[in-house]
Amino acid sequence: MRMLLASTSPARLMLLRQAGVEPETRSPDVDEEAVVAAVEAAEGRTLAPDEHVLLLARRKAAAVAAAISADEPGFDGLIVGGDSMFELDGEILGKPYTAEVAIARWHGMRGRTGILHSGHSVWRLTPGTDPVEAHAVAQAAVTFAADVTDAEVEAYVATGEPLLVAGAFTVDSLGGPFITRVEGDPSTVVGMSLSTLRRLCGELDVAWPSLWNLS
Repeated sequence: MRMLLASTSPARLMLLRQAGVEPETRSPDVDEEAVVAAVEAAEGRTLAPDEHVLLLARRKAAAVAAAISADEPGFDGLIVGGDSMFELDGEILGKPYTAEVAIARWHGMRGRTGILHSGHSVWRLTPGTDPVEAHAVAQAAVTFAADVTDAEVEAYVATGEPLLVAGAFTVDSLGGPFITRVEGDPSTVVGMSLSTLRRLCGELDVAWPSLWNLS
């Protein structure tokens, strides 16, 4: 069974590889800010974090599903889209991009717990039939060590790792030692919930072991 990941995220690709799946990848042609702005303007409200990540996950997967259907009508497999954001005390913390923002972010996160929201969308494409989609949102609570020093924060930020990840942290790499607790599926914090992804595949009548293609 083929799987096409509608993302160029190294973290999501690594996560799937660790779970025994080597997916194909394709970057979705989606203007994320424009999509969210259009929906919020139409509905006259700000989307909640779980709505935000699910909207973008579904749009990404749909965009790649449409593209692959046009380019390869005989495609038989799954299209997987995802999106994540970190919430702390009701504030959405995206990618910090700069060292200054990342350092300030970490000073505010020490000793506290935030929620990582991860949206998932899976499309089942089968030649000759209409595509079918299943979607869900997963959350995981992340607690940061209270005794992280300023020197440790500056050293971590200097590696560049936290600059381009939601919330300015990782749990599976250099940021892991500064996290004391994760409640929920730990893979959610990496980029997508593997248990949620498995469940969605099951809803589409695809057994997870049929996706294993790494020896």
